[in-house]
Amino acid sequence: MSRCLSGEYEHKLDAKGRLIMPLKLRSELGESFMVTKGIDCCLYVYGMTEWEEFVEKLNKLPMTNRTARAFKRGFLAGAVKCEPDAQGRILLSPKQREYAHIDKDVYVIGNGEKAEIWSKEEWDGPENMSDNQASMDELADELDALDFSF
Repeated sequence: MSRCLSGEYEHKLDAKGRLIMPLKLRSELGESFMVTKGIDCCLYVYGMTEWEEFVEKLNKLPMTNRTARAFKRGFLAGAVKCEPDAQGRILLSPKQREYAHIDKDVYVIGNGEKAEIWSKEEWDGPENMSDNQASMDELADELDALDFSF
């Protein structure tokens, strides 16, 4: 059975760029996990088993395809293995913080097989559905057009 991370948690980075990972997510992710650049200007957080499965998929992309090579590099070059300290903090690298526009206020959300780390501004922005039911309705309509049923 695959892991299903869920929940929305508001946190702040400390002056050194450390983030307290929510206990619930931390316990599900394990003692160490991978943080990498994600899609939509957020960071993805994978438990080690899910990370290995994700890398297997990336490795199946055709190396002769320029887009596939760039996509793979985007995930792997920015990946950092994290082991929370005694207070549950992880260090987000300066490049990760820059990519995700993270300054101080962040949201950590569970999103199925992975968690995501968002800057407050990006998460609350018009492109995301932080609390917007209309967006969820529109997304459901789009998925319905793709023959996705739930």
